[in-house]
Amino acid sequence: MTDGTAADLRRQIEQTRHQLGETVEELAAKADVRGRARARAADLRDRAGAMTVQLRSSAAEAGRHVQERANRAGHAVQGRASRAGHTVQETAVRAGHTAQDRAVQARHDLRGKASDVGRTAEGSAPAALRAPVGFARRHPWPVVIAGAAAVALVVAGARGRSSAKRWKR
Repeated sequence: MTDGTAADLRRQIEQTRHQLGETVEELAAKADVRGRARARAADLRDRAGAMTVQLRSSAAEAGRHVQERANRAGHAVQGRASRAGHTVQETAVRAGHTAQDRAVQARHDLRGKASDVGRTAEGSAPAALRAPVGFARRHPWPVVIAGAAAVALVVAGARGRSSAKRWKR
């Protein structure tokens, strides 16, 4: 054998050994079911972790979206309630002014009628009563106070008699 063929043979043997080693490693990897299962489990754990992160991110985004919509709806309701309150307030103010105007008009009408009645009473009263009736027309408050005092005395007297009857029993 020549050196060239021996070297070629050594090289072929080395190459065959190398290929055989790779083939053995591949067969060992295929035969290692436990190792392949662990690798698959690790791959699935990584995927599940990535999905969890993605789902949490999606849930947080959905939560922010819902919160923004709720805030907008709350502001819209608050605005409508405020406008409704202002409308009610304006209506109440208008109603109050209308009632006040009617009360002033009624007071004016009543004073006119009372004045007419007073003039009629003063004119038709006997001469001795014309001066007190005229005073009462010009100064109505003392007359009102005196009338209220007289009514209070009458009521107190009526109550006194009814309570005296109860005590006699």
